[in-house]
Amino acid sequence: MSITVYSKPACVQCTATTRALEAKGISFDVIDLTEDAAAMEMVQGLGYRQAPVVVAGQEHWAGFRPDLIGRLA
Repeated sequence: MSITVYSKPACVQCTATTRALEAKGISFDVIDLTEDAAAMEMVQGLGYRQAPVVVAGQEHWAGFRPDLIGRLA
């Protein structure tokens, strides 16, 4: 399953999310929403207004969600 974290610079929840994924040995890609207008449109199209947004297969969520990260491991 491919996992993508849509992030913004200086985002505490974004950093917590990527660190939690790394700690569980889960590979992921990071896309900076401030540098990718198409990604920003996609995230907003999903209904999100905050970062990070994590897309894991068909599942997606916003914010730091250790409970959902744990289910990916």
